[in-house]
Amino acid sequence: MGKVYLVGAGPGDPGLITVKGLRCIQDADVILYDRLVNKELLSYAKPDCDLIYCGKLPNYHFMKQETINSFLVKHAQKGKVVTRLKGGDPFVFGRGGEEAETLARSRIPFEVIPGITSGIAAPAYAGIPVTHRNIASSYAVVTGHRKKGKEDELKWESLANGIDTLAIYMGVGNLGYICKQLTKNGKSKDTPVALVQWGSLENQRTVTGTLDTIEEIVLTEHIENPSMIIVGEVVRLRSELKWFEQLNDEQSKLADVREAL
Repeated sequence: MGKVYLVGAGPGDPGLITVKGLRCIQDADVILYDRLVNKELLSYAKPDCDLIYCGKLPNYHFMKQETINSFLVKHAQKGKVVTRLKGGDPFVFGRGGEEAETLARSRIPFEVIPGITSGIAAPAYAGIPVTHRNIASSYAVVTGHRKKGKEDELKWESLANGIDTLAIYMGVGNLGYICKQLTKNGKSKDTPVALVQWGSLENQRTVTGTLDTIEEIVLTEHIENPSMIIVGEVVRLRSELKWFEQLNDEQSKLADVREAL
């Protein structure tokens, strides 16, 4: 019997994977990887490792979840070391729990290797701390879209009034609905909002507004998935703490100087 490792690859920057996660890539006989996993990480795999793409686009699944589950079981039963490589953290909107259930029911040994989730990393790279001693003492991760055919079960009143900072995943397509539900349930329309696209990568883009204005700003700026939506007063800190953009600007200026020389 082989073994399966459910590994979080982090938010995008390959340097943000954990040491243990990288070791699981290096030791794997088979790697099943998702669309948002940085392909640079696959270069650490063994030359004879079998790489299987499981990616999915919004509203289009390249490989059904049931097929992925069966592949994990099949390869482990052949005695293979299998690494299931997921963007972010496998247990934060990554369907890692469903895969772990399948492995447990099939009596396949497995380990879960946590990763840095985008709900923390993307705002951090945009200069937005999700908690702050003087501003936000609570933080929630929220899905921005529902399973097909399923009713909206989010407790909007609690989210609007009981949580200081919201990190909303996969919500760009439902941004108008999200803003409407939050304001309808008591959140001020002037509450700051940020969207961080391609967080932690060189092409990261961040836009800010309020619950009242952000939808129009996103349309104007053509912000699309993958993006994190951050709602809360902590967004105001971005103007002072946006270290990543400043770092990129400095590196760009340095590159220009080197080229001139």
